[in-house]
Order: sequence, then C-alpha cells, then structure tokens
Amino acid sequence: VQLQASGGGLVQAGGSLRLSCAASGSVFGIGTMNWYRQAPGKQREMVASITGGSTTNYADSVKGRFTISRDNAKNTVYLQMNSLKPEDTAIYYCYADLNYYNSNEEIVAHKKWGQGTLVTVSS
Repeated sequence: VQLQASGGGLVQAGGSLRLSCAASGSVFGIGTMNWYRQAPGKQREMVASITGGSTTNYADSVKGRFTISRDNAKNTVYLQMNSLKPEDTAIYYCYADLNYYNSNEEIVAHKKWGQGTLVTVSS
C-alpha cells in the first residue's frame, strides 16, 4: 500500500493550489488523514487533518485559507490552498492511518507517510 501525493508547484503569492494524496493497493479503510509540511531549516509541522467522520482540524497559520477534504470512494485526501503566502513554501506530506490486507489476507493497521510534493510561493 502506498500514498501518492501530487499537485505541488510554483505559484505567486495570493494564488491557489490543490494537493491530492491517494492511497493505492489493498486498502480496507482509512482513518484520519493528515497533511504536514516542512520548510527549509524548519521542523515538520501539521497543517490539517480530517478524521474518518470528516472532522477537520487546522494549524492556526492556515485557518481560513486552506481546506482539507476526503473522498473515501477514491481513498484520497485533498488540500485546497488559497491566498498562498511565501511562508507557505515547503514540502507537503500526507500521512494516514491505513487499514489494508497483507499477503495473508489479514487486515493490518499501519500509519504511513506519502512522498512529499513541493509547494513554492513566490512574492
């Protein structure tokens, strides 16, 4: 099972981007899904999370600008980022509580990181 993030890129300040992160493989279900980011020289920080019941939580720095959502049928989480600022420049990572079938067809739980996608906001 893998998490594949996409949607990063270069955008001017005030612009928008939409990130996606899809789980692939023998997925049984997904619990909480999260977006984190890591800017150069800084620690990784939580940006937004969404539970299986679609309860959301945001870092103060992105409230009112970013929206997290999920499509359970597609095993995908999204991050709509509006009014982007240069300080939003970072590598964005998805992180999810996955339940999937292993090679013995048993359901196992595993927290997994996706690969990062780079977001660059120019001033």
